[in-house]
Amino acid sequence: MKKQKQPGENISLKTKKNESAAVMAWINGQTNLMDSIRYLIENEIRLNGVRNLQHFIPSDRPLIAATIPASLLEMAAASEQARDAGRPEAGNDEGSGAGVDKADSAPGEADDIDDEDIESWL
Repeated sequence: MKKQKQPGENISLKTKKNESAAVMAWINGQTNLMDSIRYLIENEIRLNGVRNLQHFIPSDRPLIAATIPASLLEMAAASEQARDAGRPEAGNDEGSGAGVDKADSAPGEADDIDDEDIESWL
């Protein structure tokens, strides 16, 4: 039986080697990826309740890039570059430590990766 996750525990997420450009643009466009994923989960629960999505989504899905106009992908990339250009560089005294998520920078914290997580990536 799969170990039940508890609040505050790490979860792992790995992209596919052939992940669509749109998915990668969305991931890279998030300033707080975990909060964005949590928001999507909360919306799914609000709409459909708690359920195992593997029973409702096809395992093989067409690449999303084919359904998204290139102009939207270009706009996402441009907004990400503009956002990154406005951030202070590492080592710059201005804003040192500002915007750093303490959970991401905690020393010695390793992701807990279960064997079942790895199996789902294959």
